[in-house]
Amino acid sequence: MLAVAATGFGLAAALLTLRHAVRRLGGVTGDVLGALVEIAGTGALIVLAAG
Repeated sequence: MLAVAATGFGLAAALLTLRHAVRRLGGVTGDVLGALVEIAGTGALIVLAAG
């Protein structure tokens, strides 16, 4: 169950960042995609470490 929560949190953090990047930059670049990977992974690890 903790893994599901971690995945959901990482996905939510990445989607919020994606929405912000599209609004600010007008699109998605390779740097944005790389940042999304790092943000999703970090968010998931934070939840797993806290659990």
